[in-house]
Amino acid sequence: MSDRADAQWPGKCPWARAHGSVIERISHLSRHNGRKATELRPVEIIRGYTAAPAGSVLIRTGSTMVLCTASWQAGVPEWKKDSGAGWLTAEYDMLPAATGQRRPRNRTKIDGRTQEIQRVIGRSLRSVVDMRVLGENSILIDCDVLQADGGTRTAAITGAYVALCDAVEFARRESLISQSPIRDSVAAVSVGLIKGEALLDLDYEEDSTAEVDMNVVMTGSDQFVEVQGTGEQTTFTREQLDVMLRVAAGGIQQLFKLQSVALGEQRP
Repeated sequence: MSDRADAQWPGKCPWARAHGSVIERISHLSRHNGRKATELRPVEIIRGYTAAPAGSVLIRTGSTMVLCTASWQAGVPEWKKDSGAGWLTAEYDMLPAATGQRRPRNRTKIDGRTQEIQRVIGRSLRSVVDMRVLGENSILIDCDVLQADGGTRTAAITGAYVALCDAVEFARRESLISQSPIRDSVAAVSVGLIKGEALLDLDYEEDSTAEVDMNVVMTGSDQFVEVQGTGEQTTFTREQLDVMLRVAAGGIQQLFKLQSVALGEQRP
């Protein structure tokens, strides 16, 4: 995690050259909660939140709270056996009272939204893990939303990366692996269009009224893992897409720094 974030926000990358004046203009816009358009909600990353898992992190982004754990398990699924490579998978769910209205637990069948989110979390973390270095071992990620106020999936990815780092450090201390399989960092944030303006890190009130809603996942080497964007109430232009990606990239650079601070000397 370098100071590249400072150099690129709103520095000299192609997006900045093309849209710097737009970013500068929207950065001064104020929102219902007093944040600027390009400002993250307050973020807190608490490591070691629970004792049993190899990695455990509570991440708070504004009023959203997600408990992310990473459990180490010897062996791999049947379809990966004798491949010499490991596996990482993720599960996601919300506590029944995580939102204003209680929702039933997923006891027998996972709903489509939950399935989609846990797949995104798994893909995002696998993008920065060398499965060959992991060997025939598995890391199981669990992300449980304690309180939801928008951005639960992006908070889960950002927090789960820190839990993953701790699980890998545990495996190294226990001589289960000889080196870290983590080759880069990964984080995620939401961005959306409200009244035609790009806003970073939407809370629920903003997300529920956004004309366009987008989730962006990036690695520390400035590569995109996933971009999920939907015109909820209207279509959007290529220029608006570029601006939203630029705003999201700036927010993710801030998240990388927060992850780095939280990990301290435990960085892989």
